[in-house]
Amino acid sequence: HGLIGEVARMMSGGVTETEVRALRHKLGVRPVFKRIDTCAAEFEAKTPYMYSTYEAPSFGEPENESAPTNRRKIVILGGGPNRIGQGIEFDYCCCHACFALADAGYETIMVNCNPETVSTDYDTSDRLYFEPLTAEDVLEILEVEKSNGELVGVIVQFGGQTPLNLAQALEDAGIPILGTSPDAIDLAEDRERFADLIAKLGLRQPLNGLARSRDEAVAAAERIGFPVLMRPSYVLGGRAMEIVDTLQQLDDYIQTAVQVSGDSPVLIDQYLRDAVEVDVDAICDGTDVVVAGVLQHIEEAGVHSGDSACSIPPYSLSPAIIAEIEKQTIALAHALSVVGLMNIQFAVKDDLVYLIEVNPRASRTVPFVAKAIGAPVAKIAARVMAGEKLANLPKIDRNIDYIAVKEAVFPFNKFPGVDPVLSPEMKSTGEVMGIDKDFATAFAKAQLGAGTVLPTSGRLFVSVKESDKAVVLPGVKLMAEMGFTIIATTGTAAYLRENGLEVGDVNKVAQGRPHIVDRIVDGDVAIIFNTTEGWQSLKDSSDIRRSALGLKVPYFTTAQASVAAALAIKSLATKSLEVKPLQDYYRV
Repeated sequence: HGLIGEVARMMSGGVTETEVRALRHKLGVRPVFKRIDTCAAEFEAKTPYMYSTYEAPSFGEPENESAPTNRRKIVILGGGPNRIGQGIEFDYCCCHACFALADAGYETIMVNCNPETVSTDYDTSDRLYFEPLTAEDVLEILEVEKSNGELVGVIVQFGGQTPLNLAQALEDAGIPILGTSPDAIDLAEDRERFADLIAKLGLRQPLNGLARSRDEAVAAAERIGFPVLMRPSYVLGGRAMEIVDTLQQLDDYIQTAVQVSGDSPVLIDQYLRDAVEVDVDAICDGTDVVVAGVLQHIEEAGVHSGDSACSIPPYSLSPAIIAEIEKQTIALAHALSVVGLMNIQFAVKDDLVYLIEVNPRASRTVPFVAKAIGAPVAKIAARVMAGEKLANLPKIDRNIDYIAVKEAVFPFNKFPGVDPVLSPEMKSTGEVMGIDKDFATAFAKAQLGAGTVLPTSGRLFVSVKESDKAVVLPGVKLMAEMGFTIIATTGTAAYLRENGLEVGDVNKVAQGRPHIVDRIVDGDVAIIFNTTEGWQSLKDSSDIRRSALGLKVPYFTTAQASVAAALAIKSLATKSLEVKPLQDYYRV
């Protein structure tokens, strides 16, 4: 399965995957599809749950049990194996697409290969193929399904990056792609083509570059100026993404994290320090655009969007900034001719809006947005991709009078050697939602849902990088007002004292015992605010974070999240949490 591309690459003479596939077909080497026996051989299984196999000539004439129907059908490609960066959020979208399209009268055909997902339950779709998400396997399925009935098209938007990478191969084979065209998908993901579009629209982007060699990477980084954000192209979940501060770190990154070549260029971006990141989910039918959600990240830009807590609606952005973000979203949807879902990431710094990236597909925030505003976002997008207009579908109203906060859930306790500091590479494996009338209480609920028990008294340890000291100061002052005792490392303690706080000193690990880790192990610390910058600083403070993790001491590794935690603790200390069903919020 999926070896055709590897075979083509190993053969000399520039043989393509398409040519190898054509030769296989010419020789009659084709798979057949069998039904999984869901009845344990007691009687004939009727469940349309298929897998492929190759039957040797000794078995006689190949027997295909797929039996495609004569209905109008739409194929939905899933996300394949769950992994950090591509998980159940995309499966949610696939399932809702199946439900919506079935309601619209189509036969839904799901292709996926992950038994842990809901999309591979035999009763989610009308027909299920349990197959790898490769061009070879998907094209064989489509060939069988086209033999009877009408194949309306294939949806590649809902399964994350894996099916999106198949869009061009399917279009080249003459398969209709529903929704945004493969060319528009490539336009959004190809750095050089996209830069031309941004210039044409007059939008602002961080300085950036593209490198196909080590020398090009050095030249781009020196032109942009350190620190820079480096990542491979066409990946999901921020895999191999890193903030690079020096030339030595750049060399280490190229040698260990990625293979830089003409086929796999590295993207290099200016790192916008202390910017606010914003996610936008929107639906476009080719004409009209509906912004389903504008989500403000609580952690600053540079933390992966899947790991950052975020709120809907934005808890501190001005109406003018939100209006500008919506305006740019609509312009991009029209310029890319989006049909279906799109996700855009912005950064706001000094009241200027910067465009980070555009993804013409479902994003991992769609389930949260749908749950927060009470609208079937993925279902509406699926109907739009099948040709319906937004004007004829249920209206999406995101004008809510409450706050919903999403918090990420991390598996650090399963990996004791991993540093739990947040970075551009995604680490979370789940998420929870807290909802209430105000931001502080919603954030407190989200922390409880994620397994973090916030203390209402005790000792706060603070050690933050220079640029975070002014940002974290209001949060530390609030903690002191609530009766927390403050301790800090030398530099942070001096700054806090200059600003009128009573602070105790504590040694860093490198300064000798008794140091901060000893205090944590002794149960002397109730909560930690710890931000770092630079490779050496990260290394020096990793013992603090690992000790806190092992002993379940709440810790926050960004300045904005630290301030949010202080606000949440004040909310917990002054009022009882209220539990209400979601329907009560939707009705208000």
